[in-house]
Amino acid sequence: MIRSSLPKAPAVRRDRSVGASRRPRGAGAASVVAVLLAAAVACDAGTSTATLGEGDRDADAGRGALASDAGTSDAAVPLPRDAAAPPPTDADSTPPAIVARAKVLAYLASISGKETLSGQHNKYNSTPSVSSDWIKTHTGKAPALWSADFGFGQDAVSNRGKMIAEAKAQWAAGAVVQLMFHNCIPTRDELCSWDDIGGAAPQHLTDSEWNDLVTDGTALNLAWRARLDTLAVFFADLMAAGVAPLFRPLHEMNQGVFWWAGRGGATGTRKLFQITHDYLVHKKGLGNIIWVWDLQDFATLASDVSSYDPGPAYYDIAALDVYDGGYDTWKYDAIRRAAGSKPIAIGECQTPPTSAELQTQPAWTFFMLWPDFLDQNTAALQSVYNASNVVTLERMPHWK
Repeated sequence: MIRSSLPKAPAVRRDRSVGASRRPRGAGAASVVAVLLAAAVACDAGTSTATLGEGDRDADAGRGALASDAGTSDAAVPLPRDAAAPPPTDADSTPPAIVARAKVLAYLASISGKETLSGQHNKYNSTPSVSSDWIKTHTGKAPALWSADFGFGQDAVSNRGKMIAEAKAQWAAGAVVQLMFHNCIPTRDELCSWDDIGGAAPQHLTDSEWNDLVTDGTALNLAWRARLDTLAVFFADLMAAGVAPLFRPLHEMNQGVFWWAGRGGATGTRKLFQITHDYLVHKKGLGNIIWVWDLQDFATLASDVSSYDPGPAYYDIAALDVYDGGYDTWKYDAIRRAAGSKPIAIGECQTPPTSAELQTQPAWTFFMLWPDFLDQNTAALQSVYNASNVVTLERMPHWK
């Protein structure tokens, strides 16, 4: 999160360095599941909507590079084209994690316009449920969405396995699971500090280095893919367990503090998002991931939704981080227009929306409070977690 009126402003950020059950509402949920499962089977047979581009020729690092804005399917469930196993012929033979992915997307479609999931981010991988537990203690109800971060620094990196174990437990309890990735600049290792990313002296790539990063086969490009290889192990673990996580990489694309952000246009941040998607989905075979494209609510949002759009084949949910000025209608409208028929969400926020705000902006499928702001929002959280149009964990369907 960057709190600033201008995307390029070097704003001072808070320190992140330490590192029941019910059926989905909406009559269309079952039919949406059927459509998404059909898409999954088609993709597994080699008809993925996210077409690979020039990066397909890179034999060493895989086929992970840019496929510029290719495809338009709203229900893309891409799978690896070079899978060794024969493609499934019906939904019964679709891998459980792919079925789960379809269920999550169908559920979000079924509540859009009616209800909004409550969500909470958990900051430290050594204690991966501490903030969600705080919510339960102070509101009497648990968040429907649990979030954590692959992160950077010793605590985050050494405790990623513990975070993944919690993700499985949250999934088994019925929660939507989300992962994000604050990460160190790819010219160095993953044990950097918060000051290096978004604090006192955030690091940045030169224009030449950025060009190398998004060009197949260069040292920086291969370094980025190697970093994705470390994440792929954990995503594969979740896939084997039947878990379909949301993934919100390169978040807040339209601000200029993080090294990955603030580069608009076809060769900018959106290209790195495309490379990341294609590498994990097509090279690593991780068809269980639900992709979240995320911006921050700057005054430039109306144009940012175009400058930073990776293309509809590359994301499943469009999210907005709400910090600058609250839940203005124009922000809601901008994200809805950009997302088309895809779900929208409040990626993270400093203050939770009220029940009344969610009634006037009912398409938000979830909100997620950043953990630094729990104490100051105690009363607001007690209110929204007990609102009739807000879904808590106790009301969630189970995914199996």
